[in-house]
Amino acid sequence: MSNLIDVRNLTLTVPSTKGRVPVVQDLSFTIKQGEKLGLVGESGSGKSLTAFSLMRLIKDPVRIESGEIYINGVDVLKLSAEQFRKYRGSEIAMIYQDPMSALNPIMKIGDQIVESIQLHNKISKADARRFAIELLASVGIPEPEERINSYPFEMSGGMLQRVVIAIALSGEPKVLIADEATTALDVTTQERVLNLLNRLAEERNLSVLLITHDLGVAAQFSDRINVMYGGKLVEQGKIKDVFTNPFHPYTRALLDSRCDYTVDVNKPIRSIAGQPPRPDNRPPGCVFAPRCEHTISQCTSEAPTLRSVKERQVACIRVEELSVRN
Repeated sequence: MSNLIDVRNLTLTVPSTKGRVPVVQDLSFTIKQGEKLGLVGESGSGKSLTAFSLMRLIKDPVRIESGEIYINGVDVLKLSAEQFRKYRGSEIAMIYQDPMSALNPIMKIGDQIVESIQLHNKISKADARRFAIELLASVGIPEPEERINSYPFEMSGGMLQRVVIAIALSGEPKVLIADEATTALDVTTQERVLNLLNRLAEERNLSVLLITHDLGVAAQFSDRINVMYGGKLVEQGKIKDVFTNPFHPYTRALLDSRCDYTVDVNKPIRSIAGQPPRPDNRPPGCVFAPRCEHTISQCTSEAPTLRSVKERQVACIRVEELSVRN
C-alpha cells in the first residue's frame, strides 16, 4: 500500500515570553491507502493542531515553523492557498467535533450539502441535490428525500454528525480526518457513528485519521495508533501490539487510567500524577520525565527520539529494559 499522507518533521510554534516555542515538535508519521490510524493523548498534546495542519487551517498565533506534509505525493505546504483549495475536500476532508458548530443553523441541511458538492464538482443544482440525497442515504439518514429539507435544529446530535460526514464525503476525498467526532455523543450513538465510519472506510477504501482521547474508541476503530505527549510522538505501532504490551511509560499510564470493567472489574484505576507541560515550560530531556515512575538522571538530560523497537517506534531511553518488565 502506498502512503496517502506522509508528514515529515512537522513543527508548529506559538509566541511566548521566551519567544516562539513549539506546540508540536518534529512530528513524522504516515497513513497508507485504506488504513485507519488513531492519534491519542491528553488534551494539549497537539492532536487537533496536527489535524488542522493537514487541512492547512492553521491560523495566527500558531505557525507552521518547519516540516513537510505530503498528500498523495504532493508537499501541500509549498502550495499557495488557492492551489490547496482543490485538495481540501477532494483529497482530504475533516469531520469536526461539534456538528452544530460545523453547520449553519439557518440553512437547510440539503442546501449545505449541495453547496459543498458544487464547490468540488461542476454539476447542476438538480444533480447536486440528487447526489446529496444519495450521500444522506449512504450515511444512514432515514427518509433522505424528506430529511434533506430539515434544518439542523430539527435533528438529533447523532443525525447531525451523519450530516457532517455526508458533507465531508461530498468531494469524494481519499483521506478523512475525524477530530473527536464521537466525543459529544452518547455511548449508543457513538457506537453507530464508529460503525458507519468503519463501513464507509471499507466501501470507499478511505484512509482515516481518528483523533480521540478515548482509548476504547481508538482500539475499536484503528489499525495502528500514534501516542502523543507534550507535542511529540512517544509511541507508534499496531493497535493490538500497543494495547496488549505498551512500551512507553506514558502509553502504559494511559491504559492503566482507563475505566474498562469489561476486562477486570477489580482492576484499580490509576491516575497519572501531575499535569502535561506548558509549551513555554517544557522540561529538559524527556518531556514525560517529571510524571514518569521510571525516571533516572539520564532521562532529565537526554531528549529521546523515536527508534525502532520490536516492529514499533518508541521514544524512551529505557524502552528495552521496561518492555521486558512489562
